[in-house]
Amino acid sequence: MTVRWGFLGAGYVASRAMAPAVHLSAGAKLQGVASRDRERSLALEPLAVFESYEQLIDSPDIDAVYISLTNGQHVHWVIEALRAGKNVLCEKPLAMSADEVELMHRAALETGRSVVEAVWVRWHPRHRRFVEILRSGELGEQVQLRSAFTFTSDMTDNYRLRPEMGGGALLDVGCYQVHTWLAAFGPRADIRVVDVERTMGPTGVDLATRVRVTIDDCVTADMSCSFIDEARQALAAEGSRTTVSTLDGEAFTSWREPSSLRIGDAVERFERVDAFVSMVEQVSRQFAGDEPALFDPEESLGVARIIDEIARGVQS
Repeated sequence: MTVRWGFLGAGYVASRAMAPAVHLSAGAKLQGVASRDRERSLALEPLAVFESYEQLIDSPDIDAVYISLTNGQHVHWVIEALRAGKNVLCEKPLAMSADEVELMHRAALETGRSVVEAVWVRWHPRHRRFVEILRSGELGEQVQLRSAFTFTSDMTDNYRLRPEMGGGALLDVGCYQVHTWLAAFGPRADIRVVDVERTMGPTGVDLATRVRVTIDDCVTADMSCSFIDEARQALAAEGSRTTVSTLDGEAFTSWREPSSLRIGDAVERFERVDAFVSMVEQVSRQFAGDEPALFDPEESLGVARIIDEIARGVQS
């Protein structure tokens, strides 16, 4: 079965990564696009351009909807698409809060459809190997996990600086790192926030958030996400027996490039891969009923709950 995809939004990720991925993917085709700009929609080379989001999600020619709108628009359009009988792949972060994710999950249960968070690093083979090593216990006891996703940008007129639209570094790039925690330790892991340091900007969003948590009393995890620090992506873990860390290729956004992982004194190398293609192909098979989900939807809810707790800060 070929899944006919409809896109809501034709922005940077949709045009640069997702549309090419659908065109390259087996079992998928880009049936339609709806956006604020018809010319931008046409540039994605769909079979049809729709004049409104409503028209696209109501179309019988669309099987699945990909949503790449601003974070504040996710909850509304995910639920509308589910109620229109479509399966949904929605850009990360899935929502602005755990309450919104719960609304999405309730709508998915009511309609018998699925919603998947498009945190595409979850489909990258190196990230999956990193997670496998953490799960295996081969690092030893009392693991220290460290991660960072930081960059600098003035973001003039960017929604990431607007709190009502889901802006801030924690939501934007912190979600990759929290997803790594839950991928490795599961949606029911006992994750406790120990320390939070936040740098807030004049518009009311966090420009930087640094966090320490404990996981199941045997892992300490430090995370840094920032719009104001020097560009850096890192993912590493150290246990009593050995270590693992990312080398070549960005830790969370390695795309169409070779990458590598250091495990103790050994180096594992991974061929260049487009994880967007891997995601589209696997999710298309899932939506067609041919394959289970790559990860438990409860993980997206768990991520949202942890982010909510971090945003509240450490409670006394």
